[in-house]
Formats: sequence, structure tokens, C-alpha cells
Amino acid sequence: MKTDIEIARSVRMRPVTEVAKQLGINPDDLELYGKYKAKVPLTYIDREKRRDAKLILVSAISPTPAGEGKTTVSIGLSQALNRIGKRSCVVLREPSLGPVFGLKGGATGGGMSQVLPMEDINLHFTGDFSAVEKAHNLLAALIDNNIQSKNRSLGLDPRTISWKRVMDMNDRSLRNIVVGLGGTASGVPRETGFDITAASEVMAILCLATSMADLKRRLGNIFVGFTYDKRPIYARDLHAEGAMAALLKDAIKPNLVQTIEGTPALVHGGPFANIAQGTNTVLATEMSLSLTDYTVTEAGFGFDLGAEKFLDIKCRAAGLSPNAVVLVATIRALKYHGGQPLADLKTPNVEALERGIVNLQKHIENIGLFNLTPVVAINRFVSDSDEELHFVKDYCTMRGVACAVADVWGGGGSGAEELAQLVVEATQKCCSDFRPLYPLDEPVVKKVETIAKSIYGAEAVDYMPKAKNALKRIADLGLDGLAICMAKTQKSLSDNPALLGRPKDFVITVRDIEIAAGAGFLIPITGEIMRMPGLPETPAAEAIDIDEEGNISGLF
Repeated sequence: MKTDIEIARSVRMRPVTEVAKQLGINPDDLELYGKYKAKVPLTYIDREKRRDAKLILVSAISPTPAGEGKTTVSIGLSQALNRIGKRSCVVLREPSLGPVFGLKGGATGGGMSQVLPMEDINLHFTGDFSAVEKAHNLLAALIDNNIQSKNRSLGLDPRTISWKRVMDMNDRSLRNIVVGLGGTASGVPRETGFDITAASEVMAILCLATSMADLKRRLGNIFVGFTYDKRPIYARDLHAEGAMAALLKDAIKPNLVQTIEGTPALVHGGPFANIAQGTNTVLATEMSLSLTDYTVTEAGFGFDLGAEKFLDIKCRAAGLSPNAVVLVATIRALKYHGGQPLADLKTPNVEALERGIVNLQKHIENIGLFNLTPVVAINRFVSDSDEELHFVKDYCTMRGVACAVADVWGGGGSGAEELAQLVVEATQKCCSDFRPLYPLDEPVVKKVETIAKSIYGAEAVDYMPKAKNALKRIADLGLDGLAICMAKTQKSLSDNPALLGRPKDFVITVRDIEIAAGAGFLIPITGEIMRMPGLPETPAAEAIDIDEEGNISGLF
């Protein structure tokens, strides 16, 4: 069996100029990055046209080590929509180098449902991550420079600054560091550290901005810390937003590539889903809606994390209204939620499947809370038995939920045509009465409680002393009208990664609440959230190589 990179390399790609023509884009308007990648100017966004297009959100059940294949299904579905005569584009996040060289691998799909060129997309691509990194670190440098300044100091209290530096690599040694050592000419010593670039608020801002002016406004709204006399300082007080936006002048433009079957793909932005909104850019989504009839996009992790934030943060900010939600599930993941050991998931086990399917049930219920129509996609693996597949399909049918088995890895678009037909039917039935889960003008504790109880199934929410102090600080700053971006483990509906399936009678514990005023949300921190991952004992980087002809191997 061929690997993903071998399959990708066997495909004869079309010049990106031809892909652009398929969308009605004048090739002369493209900013080319070689033959197969290009940036598209924002002038191709037409907010009147986008209202007539269908927006399909792809989400999943709670992730497991077995993997669900959400990106692969998104790509396969978009290919299938084109195969059945619909004009479709898939819109995805960009991969981070940390997972590529670490444990998870790339994020360009798999098998016959990949975006190409997979090597370029998984590595530097068009430099967007680098631009975000530079813009973020510019603000960090300006902060330390102002602390050092004698004539222009704002009086920043270094103890209140939470803005770290970022880099797009897993490096645990940089989580906690001290800067400013070496004497008075080298700055003021203080504790800080590094996060991975995908965790940057600048990345979250880039993905929510609707224009260059909006980008600058949001960058200026980044909360930096307090002065010694308790006055809040924002990035605009450091006059940072203009230069930061200048570094993002190209990164703000969506990237056009293609799938294995030549379906257009916009791959743009890449924020974490457990501490940010976990979706591609608003601008890429709007561009696809302007140029096609069906836009397929995804949100990170399960519905409780990525999709809830997609709906409550991204859609609210951009005025988007999804027409259907595809919920990806796998037989092996459902069995894992039912208690079957990871090493034994290839063994048929309907009993474990029956125990674990409650996780799917909860996510289906959550979709209904937003007045949206779910379509379940069973991402098929060769180890799935017919009995197990029939069990899940029958389970959905009995509850009036459309369900299709999708073989997108092996069959590409042809393996998802039934799913595509069900999705089209769902969008036709959609009455466009999507509503966010909570109003922004509710108290912060009420908004958090709504998410915890309605989406997670929690019994209650408990606040640690640090979180209670944060609530007062947020109210004093007048920021309690922001959206909520819960930072929670992706492995469970609860904040305890060990609680699989559909846990009940649990309490969500909020340790702290961080302010992301530029992005437009507050981040309640539950559990341990890793912002700078470490490499595994055997990093994927050890298997990656390049030959004399420039062919890369080892990516997956």
C-alpha cells in the first residue's frame, strides 16, 4: 500500500492558474508561489454573492488516538460535490511545523483525499506562519523596549505582562525562560517564555479579521498588561499595530491550491482549537462562498471545541450562517470511547461500539442546539466489519439523522458521493435559522455556564481564586461583552481527558481567564493546556529527508 506522500507524488498537478480559472479568477491577478501555489487578492470577496452559497461545516466526535480523519473527509466531500455536478471548494487550516516534525504529522488529508502540493503545504508553504511569528515577536520586542526606555516608558509592570514570544516548532525547553540578562544594556530581567505560533493571538486575529483595517484594529486591541499604577496597556499604546499589520500584508491573502482530483482548495491560517477558535480565516471562507456554490470547511477537534467556537465566535463575528454540519465518526474511535483498548481496535466489537456511541449521540444533540441539520459521515477503515457499520447507520436512522459510509482515503471523491447527496439534501432543507448559543451581553459566568452545561453536559462550573480575580479584572476593563473561547482538553467532553464516552455529573473547573481582546474573546482555562508542545522520544523529523533531486520523503 502506498503512503500518503507516494500517492501525492504520483498525481500530475494542474498549474494553479488553471485551478484559478475554475473559480473564475483571472490568472493575472494571482500572486504566484511557483507553479502550484498562489495568493488571491481580497477583491475576489463579494459579500453579496456569498449569501447565496451553501456553507458546510465538518466537525467530529471527541478525538481519540485512533484518529477520525476530519480533514480527509472534508477534502473527499468537496471532491464528491464536484463529481455530482456542484461547484465546490474546500477551505482548510494550514499545518503547523510543530506537529509535522513531532508526533501528529501533517494536516493535508490522506490517501486519495489530499491537498497538493502536500510537501510544500506541510512545510513553509507561502510563509504565513513566519509572518505571524514575526508580527507577534515584534510586539514582544516593543514591550521589552518600552520597559527599558528612560524617556518613553509607559510604566509597564513586568509582573503583569503575559505576552510571550512564539516560534513554529515544538521545543519544551523554551516554555519558561528569563530574558534581559547580561547587564543594564541588555534589558530588564523578567520571566517569560515561548508558545508555538499556532497559539498566538495574532494567528487568532488573522483568522477573524475581515479586512486590513479590521486587522489593524484588532491588533491594536491586544491587551498587554498594566502599569504600576494599574492602568491597562494595549498594543495601540505602543503604536505597534501598523508595523505588525505591515508584516502581515501578504499573509492576510488566502492561499489557493488543489486537491488530488483538481478541486480548488483555499488553505489559510491555523490557530489552535483548544485555546483559540481553531478554524481557517474568515477571508478564505468568504472568498470560497463568493466563488462557488458549496463551501466545505472544518473546525478543529470535536464539535464541543472547534465547532462550538466556529459557530459562536467566527460565524457571529463574520455574519456567517452554516447550512449543514457533517459529523465525522469512525468505528474504531467509537469503540475506544466504549472502553476497547487502543491496541485492539481493529477487532470487531459491537458491544464496545454500543457503549461508545453515546459520544456520537451527544454531539448530534449539540448540533441541534444551534438549529442546524447534522449528517453523520462514517469514515471507513478496512478493519470495520459490516455488522459494526450497520449498527451505526441503524442507530442514526432510528433518530432521524442522515448517515453515510465514506471511503475517502481509498476512493477519494467517488467514495463520498452518497455523503455528498445527503449533504446537498440537508442544505436544501435548511431554513437558515442558525443562532449562536448565547448572547454576548450576558455575564461572563452565565456564558461559560451555558457552554459547560449545554455542550459538555457538566453539572456545574467551579472557579478557582485566580479565575475569580480575573472576572473582576475583566469587568473593570469593560471586556465582559466578549465571546467565550473555552480552553479545554479535546479528548473528553469534560475537562478530564480520562473521562471518555459521555461523562455525566462532572464539574468544570476554571483555573484562570485570559484576555484576548484583539481576537474578541475571553479564554477560560480548564485543566492543563499545552501551548508549547515537546517533541516525542522518536520525532517524525528523524524520518524526514530530501534527495539530490529535491524530493522529500518521510512526511505523513
